Amino acid sequence: MLRTMRSNAKWIFYILAIAFIGWLGLSQVLGVLGGNPNVVLKVNGKEFPVTEYQQRVQIASEQYRQQNGNAPVSREEDEQIKDQVVNQMVQDALLEQEYKRLGIRASNEEIIDMARNSPPPEITRDPQFQTDSQFDLRKWQQFLATTSDRNTLAQIEAIYREQIPRIKLAQYLTSDVYVSDAKLWRIYRDQHDSVQVATVAVSPYQMVDTSRVSDAELSDYVKKHSDDFKQPGVAYVRYIEVPRTPNAADSAAARAHVARVRAELARGVKFEDVAKRESSDSGSGQRGGDLGWVKKNDNNTYVEPFMRAVRTLKVGQLSAPVQSQFGYHLIRIDQVKGDSVKVRHILIPIELQGAHLDQVEARADTLERTAAERTDPSALDSAATRMGLRISPETQIVERQPLTVGDSRVPDVSVWAFESALGETSPVIDAPSGYYVFRVDSLTPAGVPPLSQLRTRVTAVVRLDKQKQLARVRADSLASALRPGVDFTATAKARGFQVQRFALTRIRPPSYLAGEPYVVGVAFGLHPGERSGVLQGENAYFILESLSRRLADSTAWAAQKETQRTQFRQAAEQARIQQYMAGVRAQAKIVDRRKDLFKSQSATDAAAAQQ
Repeated sequence: MLRTMRSNAKWIFYILAIAFIGWLGLSQVLGVLGGNPNVVLKVNGKEFPVTEYQQRVQIASEQYRQQNGNAPVSREEDEQIKDQVVNQMVQDALLEQEYKRLGIRASNEEIIDMARNSPPPEITRDPQFQTDSQFDLRKWQQFLATTSDRNTLAQIEAIYREQIPRIKLAQYLTSDVYVSDAKLWRIYRDQHDSVQVATVAVSPYQMVDTSRVSDAELSDYVKKHSDDFKQPGVAYVRYIEVPRTPNAADSAAARAHVARVRAELARGVKFEDVAKRESSDSGSGQRGGDLGWVKKNDNNTYVEPFMRAVRTLKVGQLSAPVQSQFGYHLIRIDQVKGDSVKVRHILIPIELQGAHLDQVEARADTLERTAAERTDPSALDSAATRMGLRISPETQIVERQPLTVGDSRVPDVSVWAFESALGETSPVIDAPSGYYVFRVDSLTPAGVPPLSQLRTRVTAVVRLDKQKQLARVRADSLASALRPGVDFTATAKARGFQVQRFALTRIRPPSYLAGEPYVVGVAFGLHPGERSGVLQGENAYFILESLSRRLADSTAWAAQKETQRTQFRQAAEQARIQQYMAGVRAQAKIVDRRKDLFKSQSATDAAAAQQ
């Protein structure tokens, strides 16, 4: 049954998609939303219809397929794509509303001028508009003047109708960004002024506190710092697995397959054509097996057996079959540049075959009939006993975080578990390593857990606060002893403190002070020979004594000032735009109704199943 379902998966998908669209038209189902039943998102009153949302999701899914070589295969990936689509819809709506509020528009004259003189990157890379491999503006302008392709012109116009308002908004937001010489000099000084200091750090982690921490203290701390203790939802599940582990016959079939493919390549058939037809690496397979440039000493991107073979091959040489955890590879080196090589490969996986495949899928069918989608928790135990399978130990699943069993990712469990009731079992989940049925044994929703679960963590934090109080007392005592004329180092050592000496700049302090910006700032405010009082840092209390100072060279700064000004202005403009849009979004009224839609669909499906 599972084999038949997979062979018909495409048609099942189309049928479900049509049913889903039809469902969207049922106003009685969508009535729970209120207002227009066909609206999926509203941003400051601007409504996005369901049809536009679906079109955008379809486009985003196709882009995902082109980038990754395959369509989204799990619900986690689907949810990520849908979230990205909604974020983009929100961004588009907010930009459009800001253009209207500020009176920003793109005139026909501006579009024509920009299209003629600032073509998109896709155009500048097109060989037909190049001369000697360089973009030739005259060829592009001649094309615009003579073409009768209205579709192309309409696409170009759409690009600039979107881009020009964005450019104008950026100019509006950054027109007053001015970087004075004084500011540039201050930045340069931050990079090049240096001081040498002697420091004493009084760390709370070195203090010993033996006082008792009461439950009342713990509860009060959690209440005041609840955001620090919020956790994602956690479910604990058990599962049984019908493994898809190849046997000797499967391995032999894969070896025979890769031998046939290699023989075909040896006869002169183009590697690219064979890779597109035979390789199970769908990403590189669509590119004729092209993996791009690979450094010979890179042991992180590709597995060791693969890289070991790459390092032994010459240009144009076809490797013998190379076995890895993914199957058998046929590898060819096309070019060499220094320590890098341009690599192609064909991957032939070791898959279940023939009678063994039938046997495993028959057991998966039995698993589906006896254990899948049950409300009785004992169904999983009964199925495991009947099939001679082992029930897994309790396994933790974090909401929306994919589950990995062994080396294989099992899709959709982290979504399903948080939509299910305790004791329910999942559908049969198909993963590369096997077929699985899961059962939810316990579930903790997202939020602040009860104190009983946080006790150890909160106790440590509260105790650390008390240690900080003790550290402050000791630091104050040392500061009182460091009277004028008293030797800094000798006095500190006499009280059991270690003195460290450092040379530092404002932006490159030593690791000892890397997380202590306030302390570093004070170090540059002291004159040589001057001491600070007790400074409360991020991780300790500090006392400093300035030993010497060296100032930045103003002549060297003047020689590079204009380059520095350009770089700083670009960074400031980008930060201004991001800050502005973050503020606009924070004040926007956004109603995302997708969850309501999907909850309604689930309710409709459940009602239909009961009938």
